[in-house]
Amino acid sequence: MKSDFGKQLKDYRLTTAEILYHMPDYPGLLQSYVWQDFDLAPDFPVLRRFLDFWSRKLDGKLHSVKVASAQLIKPAEFRLPGGYFTLH
Repeated sequence: MKSDFGKQLKDYRLTTAEILYHMPDYPGLLQSYVWQDFDLAPDFPVLRRFLDFWSRKLDGKLHSVKVASAQLIKPAEFRLPGGYFTLH
């Protein structure tokens, strides 16, 4: 899809994930990373692809992931204008 608005119309939601991972050099320490993108709830395929990439390519072992998702456009909020007015 080309635009974020187009994604929102197809029920994509703004998804934020807080990822805790073990630092590669000091596995006893946890580091936090915040990821944000448009994704489809409840399966979150975009986030799952990112986490798969993380597991395969990055050294920091995943500890936990917290996910929050918000629908930005709701049916009652999207309306076409009922009329146009011209002011001089």
